[in-house]
Amino acid sequence: MASTPVITCRGVVKDYLTDAGTINVLRGIDLTVMPGEFVAIMGPSGSGKSTLMNILGCLDVPTGGQYVLAGADVGTLAEPALARLRNQTIGFVFQGFNLLGRATLEDNVALPLVYARVPAQERRARARDVLAKVGLGDLSRSFPNKISGGQQQRVAIARALVTSPALVLADEPTGNLDTHTSMEIMELFAALNRDGMTVVVVTHEPDVAAWAHRLVQLRDGVVHYDGPVPEQFRKAS
Repeated sequence: MASTPVITCRGVVKDYLTDAGTINVLRGIDLTVMPGEFVAIMGPSGSGKSTLMNILGCLDVPTGGQYVLAGADVGTLAEPALARLRNQTIGFVFQGFNLLGRATLEDNVALPLVYARVPAQERRARARDVLAKVGLGDLSRSFPNKISGGQQQRVAIARALVTSPALVLADEPTGNLDTHTSMEIMELFAALNRDGMTVVVVTHEPDVAAWAHRLVQLRDGVVHYDGPVPEQFRKAS
């Protein structure tokens, strides 16, 4: 029996109304991501990749077309159901880490479980487990300002994993990191993918995209390329 795609976009369109008229950002995106894939999305500024990422993450809705996430047609869901789907299905990793400075690493990681109404004892146990998975098990009671940028991003990845999501969406996850630390973070994503996690990374860096197995390039709001990562990307990394 065939697996259900994690992501299915059929003719996804996104328009914005401005005083200067309608801006067509996405012009009919067709995209399917299967469980266990590692996909990099690239494109120049204005290509629509950030808009597509917001739609994939259920942070925005298409103007037209259909988006199906883990078998659920996003366009048919009311906001409470959409919020539950987002919380249960997607783990987000952002360029800016987005950690709470006055909360311990454990509490930062456990935050999505608060929204999911998981009991406190289970939240703490799961948070410690995923912190150990990203190599920070001995720092659970530390605070974000006491650790490095690379460690903060590991905490953000742990937070993304704590709900056992079907999909990790990472938006420029190495943008604030030096080259060596960036490679450590990408090695972590690769290890998660080897364990079966579906990973989609938005990046403008070929050496980051080189870690993926598949490249989707956008240009002027359409998919310009969808296939294997070019060999020159791997050589550059």
